Amino acid sequence: MGLEEAIRSGKFIVTAEICPPKGTDISGLFSEAALLQGIVDAVNVTDCPRAMVRMSPLVLSSELIKMNIDTIMHLTCRDRNRIAIQSDLLAAHALGIRNVLAMSGDFTTMGDHPYAKPVFDLDSVQMLQVITKMNRGFDLMDNPLGGATSLYAGAVVNPGARPLGFVRIKLQKKISAGARFIQTQAVFDADLFNEFMDEFKSLNIPVIAGIIPLRSAKSAGFMIENIPGVKIPQAAINRMESASDPVTEGLKIAAETIDRIKENCQGVHIMPIGNHDHTKRLLEMCSLL
Repeated sequence: MGLEEAIRSGKFIVTAEICPPKGTDISGLFSEAALLQGIVDAVNVTDCPRAMVRMSPLVLSSELIKMNIDTIMHLTCRDRNRIAIQSDLLAAHALGIRNVLAMSGDFTTMGDHPYAKPVFDLDSVQMLQVITKMNRGFDLMDNPLGGATSLYAGAVVNPGARPLGFVRIKLQKKISAGARFIQTQAVFDADLFNEFMDEFKSLNIPVIAGIIPLRSAKSAGFMIENIPGVKIPQAAINRMESASDPVTEGLKIAAETIDRIKENCQGVHIMPIGNHDHTKRLLEMCSLL
């Protein structure tokens, strides 16, 4: 069952994230994918996250599909003008990729090439409009395509952002532009997330909540300082600092968060620090396997 079919069925969705390598060795991809086969509905493949040079998500998404793993390919506006965006969307369809997550992308000053010129010819809302047009058989300028795409478009939101009125305006624009599902940034505060969902349930779009299992208090501090929009309660940091086994404590915190939010969303998206060695264990801890 592909992602779109699974979401339509009302199933509680589990997705997980893989980051392409900085280099040509993709053997690690297959090891990570093997850990996720049979336990997730789709695997997200990131697009140069944090503006760091990585292999194209087109290649790795295609390789995962050959393994019968459905993928959600990230595509950012940071590095492409409208011609390149449309070109990559056509290539994605040709390679059998059907799920695309439209993102603006982190600014280049955050990454390993801080003087790279950002593009941002379109924003994520406009990219969603492009996907909608291409699914109807036309490019952005209303020229007919030699075959329409069939792409299931998703978008992102930060459920911890406030004020909620501003978040609602942006999210409504993404839905109107063609977003069919939402994946969120990392959720550490269940109360904030549930407040967000109470506000947005009327929008009637599947929301898949992002989950990052903490590995140490140090990693928590790094995320707070370096990843925009991440908010980690001090109570969670205190637990990590005092834990004799920080990895297990981080999994417990993640499982508790999932238990507190899973009645209020349609899925979770696991984004580990490092690899997926503990993803199956986390899903078992919160009765999702």
